[in-house]
Amino acid sequence: MKLLIVGGGGREHALVWKLSRSTRVSRIYTAPGNAGTASLGENLPIKAGDINALADAAQKLSIDLTVVGPEAPLAAGIVDRFQGLGLPVFGPTAAAAQIEASKALSHHLMQKYGLPCPPGEVFSDYSQAQRYVKDQPLPLVVKADGLAAGKGVTVAHTRTEALSALHQAMSERVFGAAGEQVLIDQCLSGREVSLLAFTDGTTVMPLVPACDYKRIYDGDRGPNTGGMGGFSPPGFFTPEMAQQAVEAILEPAVRAMAAEGCPYRGVLYAGLMLTEEGIKVLEFNCRFGDPETQVTLPRMKSDLLEPLLACVNGGLDKVKVEWDTQPCVGVVMASSGYPGDYRTGYHITGMDGTGPEALVFHAGTRIQEGQVVTDGGRVLAVAALGDSMEAARNRAYENVSQIHFEGCYYRRDIAATEVK
Repeated sequence: MKLLIVGGGGREHALVWKLSRSTRVSRIYTAPGNAGTASLGENLPIKAGDINALADAAQKLSIDLTVVGPEAPLAAGIVDRFQGLGLPVFGPTAAAAQIEASKALSHHLMQKYGLPCPPGEVFSDYSQAQRYVKDQPLPLVVKADGLAAGKGVTVAHTRTEALSALHQAMSERVFGAAGEQVLIDQCLSGREVSLLAFTDGTTVMPLVPACDYKRIYDGDRGPNTGGMGGFSPPGFFTPEMAQQAVEAILEPAVRAMAAEGCPYRGVLYAGLMLTEEGIKVLEFNCRFGDPETQVTLPRMKSDLLEPLLACVNGGLDKVKVEWDTQPCVGVVMASSGYPGDYRTGYHITGMDGTGPEALVFHAGTRIQEGQVVTDGGRVLAVAALGDSMEAARNRAYENVSQIHFEGCYYRRDIAATEVK
């Protein structure tokens, strides 16, 4: 089979890496890809949002399956376009992708169908949102309604912080149209877990759980990023809890989407919070997580292609997936200044000095004059398996220490709390 992977980040490199190991795959194209995906197939100079050009490429190259990585083209209707042309594609339709693309829609869906979530309200009027903030107990979570690359969420511990977040989203429009509406939630306390599941619209098959680190600095300080690292599995999230989350959250969400007339097929990501009152949903995403993918796929012993095809064609209930019991830890190496302004074009050295047990997933990289250089805020994710979380963590950081580029920054506390 010939595959097309849409996107150019670390998640997409991880998908390409895993799918390249399938005996059923003969060639992989990535659009636009990065230096890492180029080593496993062919990069196409097409942006992830250029749906027409991607559809044309899929037709001309006789692509057997397209796998969409980022949320923006899903929300923009890439699956609808491909399906209309008879092109097999993995991912939800534009209507189903609204479970991530609209925090308001997701909130209303959870309330309507009784999914456990924090109490909150949606606002499109700036002054009404300001009045609400002034009356609510703290802390509050202010979320831009639309897609904001993982950066449209503010946990406000003071009213000043909450009002500032509202001003940025609704008045300054720092997130563009994503800030036309905001969701203001009560802030839950507990530990966060990411639980993703494959679904063909009926059957729900969970992946192994993972945890990511959204803040830029150690100790969960500083602004939110797209994710600075992660690990799998979280020891505090038992198999019984995972099963409970599937039965109380993921399966009801898939049934709810079908009842609303927009069946969900693809991978559904539930961001969960373990509270004293039980497991609650913080958010749904309509795609593979980043960096969760980089620490879950290395643990998958089975062929990734099988569940992907089953989600597209049906019959997921007949697919079996095996997982490695070894933990995996991934550390993101970022450009200095990220998630704010940063410079690119710096030569990356030392990747050939990493051990055979390390997986170096490229994110913001490109090839320039025969060399791999930085080309984004999150540059690389270095992942490693180990017999224990401590062993996996040590391996990941040992290999991170071999890689260098100007302005390189990474958190040093990834999975530290999981080491006994």
